Amino acid sequence: MKLYSLSVFYKGEPKVVLLKAAYDVSSFSFFQRSSVQEFMTFTSQLIVERSAKGSRASVKEQEYLCHVYVRSDSLAGVVIADSEYPSRVAFTLLEKVLDEFSKKVDRVDWPGGSPATIEYTALDGHLSKYQNPREADPMSKVQAELDETKIILHNTMESLLERGEKLDDLVSKSEVLGTQSKAFYKTARKQNSCCAIM
Repeated sequence: MKLYSLSVFYKGEPKVVLLKAAYDVSSFSFFQRSSVQEFMTFTSQLIVERSAKGSRASVKEQEYLCHVYVRSDSLAGVVIADSEYPSRVAFTLLEKVLDEFSKKVDRVDWPGGSPATIEYTALDGHLSKYQNPREADPMSKVQAELDETKIILHNTMESLLERGEKLDDLVSKSEVLGTQSKAFYKTARKQNSCCAIM
């Protein structure tokens, strides 16, 4: 999972204006970095241009995903990430950045702004912080912990049954389970096996 670009734009009527951007092109060859960065800016600008105000979208291009959020006040943000990066985290980042940007940069500076004139330095920090979505987003962290727990539980059940025992055999031999419980288990087992997708 990787973030490559985080950009803030003003969606004006004649054209879209880049206000500020941060890039992480370290995974590309040194000689390709400037071209890749220019292409990311071009793609981001094009996506904002073609998106309606008040909309969010994700556009797939090869193995990359471009997440765009255009607010109704014409302020827009674009995140370019790989296809594994969670969309929810990308849109959380965009919302946070645009809210912060609109508080720190006066609205009258948006239409005529440029990366050189806009005083907003937090993009690089956000780009590096959100490289690991689990650390940056509490919800992703909780989901990852739940997934780990689920894997451990599956491994534990499998390791219990590895000794050559089958759960069906254990149920039939059990003295603790009543006849009704055994019948319920067998019915549930049949229901689950008929619906399993192979």
